[in-house]
Amino acid sequence: MENIYLIIVVVLFALAISDLIVGVSNDAVNFLNSSIGSKAAPRYIIMIIASAGIVVGTTFSSGMMEVARKGIFHPDLFYFSEIMMIFLAVMLTDLLLLDLYNTFALPTSTTVSIVFELLGAAVAVSLIKLGTDAETAGSLGEYINSTKALAIISGILLSVIVAFIIGAIVQFFVRVIFSFQYKKYLRYFGAIWGGLAITAITYFIVIKGAKGSSLITENGLTWIKDNTAAILLVSFVGWSLILQVLYWYSKVNVFRGIVLVGTFALAMAFAGNDLVNFIGVPVAGLKSYQDYAASGGVSPDSLLMDGLTGSVKTNTFLLLSAGIIMVITLYFSRKARSVTQTEINLSRQSEGYERFGSSGFSRIIVRKVIEFNNTIKAITPDSWQRAVNNRFSLNGANEKKARKEDKAYFDLVRASVNLTVASIIISFATSLKLPLSTTYVTFMVAMGTSLADRAWGRESAVYRITGVITVIGGWFFTALIAFTVAFIVANIITYGGIIAIVAMLLLALFLLIRTHAIHKKRSERQKEMEALTEEEIEEGNVVEKCTREINNMLNNVINIFSETIISVSKEDRKKLKEIDKKVENLNNEAKSIKNNVHYTLARLEEDDIETGHFYVQVTDYLREMAHSLTFIAGPSYDHIANQHKSLNGNQIKELEELNRQITLLFTNTMHIIENNAFEQVYDTVVKQQQETLNLIDEYRKAQIKRIKKKKTSTKNSILYLQLLNEMKNFTLHTVNLLKAQRDFITNQEEIGQET
Repeated sequence: MENIYLIIVVVLFALAISDLIVGVSNDAVNFLNSSIGSKAAPRYIIMIIASAGIVVGTTFSSGMMEVARKGIFHPDLFYFSEIMMIFLAVMLTDLLLLDLYNTFALPTSTTVSIVFELLGAAVAVSLIKLGTDAETAGSLGEYINSTKALAIISGILLSVIVAFIIGAIVQFFVRVIFSFQYKKYLRYFGAIWGGLAITAITYFIVIKGAKGSSLITENGLTWIKDNTAAILLVSFVGWSLILQVLYWYSKVNVFRGIVLVGTFALAMAFAGNDLVNFIGVPVAGLKSYQDYAASGGVSPDSLLMDGLTGSVKTNTFLLLSAGIIMVITLYFSRKARSVTQTEINLSRQSEGYERFGSSGFSRIIVRKVIEFNNTIKAITPDSWQRAVNNRFSLNGANEKKARKEDKAYFDLVRASVNLTVASIIISFATSLKLPLSTTYVTFMVAMGTSLADRAWGRESAVYRITGVITVIGGWFFTALIAFTVAFIVANIITYGGIIAIVAMLLLALFLLIRTHAIHKKRSERQKEMEALTEEEIEEGNVVEKCTREINNMLNNVINIFSETIISVSKEDRKKLKEIDKKVENLNNEAKSIKNNVHYTLARLEEDDIETGHFYVQVTDYLREMAHSLTFIAGPSYDHIANQHKSLNGNQIKELEELNRQITLLFTNTMHIIENNAFEQVYDTVVKQQQETLNLIDEYRKAQIKRIKKKKTSTKNSILYLQLLNEMKNFTLHTVNLLKAQRDFITNQEEIGQET
């Protein structure tokens, strides 16, 4: 029996390693978003600073490990066997839950997840005890620390609202002071703002770090507490003077320093405060096993875990090992980049590809905010409005130049406010012993500053708000899901024993592999969509971009079209379902190309008006072709899925011939576009177009004859005639697109000859 529990301890630590990986992937957003989003330094510099903060922070986390042992339930009321079931259920649930959020690139709180997993598993085991053990029967409240859970929920609600509002207010006034041309005002206000920001961050490090550090004595902690005001004053004055002198003699960028110092501070706080979320449970499991092994043969079903109620220092080597795993994950995890990118995209200053759509609720919010803004404008003097608007003016030429230089999503001013405000809120709440999540605070501060910075314009507001609502909704579901899943898993492994434990481990492994595949597919799709945004447009010219888009789209269209015709002929329902998803992705790509026409043309100042005109024509035809494909693949799948009568032999032969003709038309079209052989348009493609159109007319008449002779069913006829109609649209749009490309290239050649 003892060997079984030793294996469980080993499994707990194996799960802890996996949990560290998925946990860092989720929480990296807390300390990386501001530095990466503002391009405060090269990525490798940012990663080195964050890594240093993580390693230092792990040595400050020993005191936090008690949360996993006794923060949510009373361990002295549980037997060893029950405690191990609780810990195992928690680790399985935490690993799967965090990995699920990472897969869909949604940041969530590891603190909230671990707390409610502990609560759910403990409630499950407690109910089992109450139902089976008459001697220890009592109220559930005797086993569970419900006050702690309620305090955490209250902290979440408060932090979300406060962080957003304070972030927006501070960003507004800082932007009014510095404007977007902030370098002009560094000599006047840079040192003062830098002194204030670094002092707040320093206070954050001291308050968050000192309490859990094994390097600071009790007397040291008392001295820090008694002299907090003096420390802050000296820090503010000292840093302000140092930064002012550095600016005078070396023109140092104060904001860059603030961001890098803040990145270190938040990374350190993350490791010091949140490491318990990943290894706290396995460490508690190890301590439980050590107590069991030293009990002298006491049954695991009768050994109460009094040993977990005391204060125990965690092994420093174990903490540093966890820190190294976290650093490695930070460098190599693709999911960490995805989660970070979600927050950065929602707060970026520029327009571009919007990951989230719009919703009715976000539309209502935008509409009401516009109405409120109009009311404020009506009672505010025009001179005030002009003054504020001037401070928020991007100055397009300078903005474009800056983007080409560093391609930042937002500037260093906003990044410094993000880190400073987040540090102040977290440190203040900690000093008041209010529980909150660093994820929630950093995310909502970033959203508040982006709103105040007018990053959420009328062109993007509904999409950004939908994204924020999606993330926040996921946060509150975290608690419910964590509690429920941990409750279920604890029941399964408690009643099912070793067989259930092995089954749950295999299920967890399968789900991890599955979500990895899903994330890989989503990442590839994301890259394809974002390839249409600003960076690619600015790096390439419109001719190359247009040609690439046409050939890629035509190649995808004809491949999907051919697959559809073959599959509907064979009545392959599964294949048609896959094709339907491909068509949806293709439509999104075509829609994105068309929606980005303005965004593209606005940044092509060196190209003439005719170039833009032909580019618009091309995007229209691409969109129409993708739209036609929707009305081929969709009805084909519905027809087969609804078990309607299959196509007859003549219809299949006719569709196969049209498939061959249209494929040849597409192939020649792509060849002409790729080689600029437009002299072949009329000799080859237009001739093929007419032959295909004649063939479609012939097959339509043949179908009408079949209908009159009642050789086909109603649903069969509807599908077949619709396929013929969309094939006709295909053929027409293809040649129109080719002609637009020909005129486009001809226009470019004429401009080249004139210059």
